[in-house]
Amino acid sequence: MTTAAFFAKIRTYAELSGEAEQAWASLLRPRHYRKDENFVQAGTVPTTFAFVVEGLLCQHYVGRGGDLVIKYFFPENRIGASVSATMLREPSLFTITAIENSHVLEYDFAAFKALVYTYPDIAAFYIAYMERHWIIEKEPVEIAFRHDDAMQRYLDFIRKEPHLHKRLKQHHIAAWLGITPESLSRLRRKIAFGRLGKR
Repeated sequence: MTTAAFFAKIRTYAELSGEAEQAWASLLRPRHYRKDENFVQAGTVPTTFAFVVEGLLCQHYVGRGGDLVIKYFFPENRIGASVSATMLREPSLFTITAIENSHVLEYDFAAFKALVYTYPDIAAFYIAYMERHWIIEKEPVEIAFRHDDAMQRYLDFIRKEPHLHKRLKQHHIAAWLGITPESLSRLRRKIAFGRLGKR
């Protein structure tokens, strides 16, 4: 499995020297997950991150009512992990499952963290990555889930992730929005009716 896509993505955050790339490449391990197979199991201590080369993972947990709640999707060119649990070396509160047959490149987080302290360019990537995904992207999403209704969140999802929206099953989208599949069907009918009404 080629590492070209991986390092192309990494360079959208920071440039890497050849030496740093070679050191990181030595950590990468190709892995295949079948549909419905878990990359991380809730209650276990995760140790690796996974870059999705092909396929789709989702991070989820079981809500108080026993319903599936999806926290995040990891399609191609994204890095999947139960980040807090991996960093703290604690049991994960979430499960990460392949919802399509998926090819990934995994790397051990502790070994990667050693590279952060060794190579300034990998440290620059790490800072940029955490800032983008744990501050810049995360805060607006958390605010939206507190203040926007399901219709607005769904419209925003379609606008921001049109290709992902087309790939997902209805129950996955509903679990991400925090509504039932039946409620999602009603939202879709309203959207379709609104579009028809504008013609």
